[in-house]
Amino acid sequence: MIATAERIKTLRENFGLSQAELAGRLDITRSSVNAWEMGISVPSTQYIVELAQLFGVSTDFILCVPQTQTISIDGLTGDDIALVHQLVTHLRRKNQRPE
Repeated sequence: MIATAERIKTLRENFGLSQAELAGRLDITRSSVNAWEMGISVPSTQYIVELAQLFGVSTDFILCVPQTQTISIDGLTGDDIALVHQLVTHLRRKNQRPE
């Protein structure tokens, strides 16, 4: 929760908004914004979405969800998929070795 609080404050400051100005854009009280930034409360889903739209970021970014990437395996055979898995496993092990 603290990471999300810091993220909201940083985004607000980067956009040059005061707590009161952000509250006005969201039609909430300044004390609600302050509580989010202090980690006392967490914005509802509605406000997470509104914050993401306002700041041009994803909701995952605001919530500090680690980003992952996916690879489509559509059209690959079972053998192809096994080979991709082996390659990914190999690269992870290689990158974890001390240099």
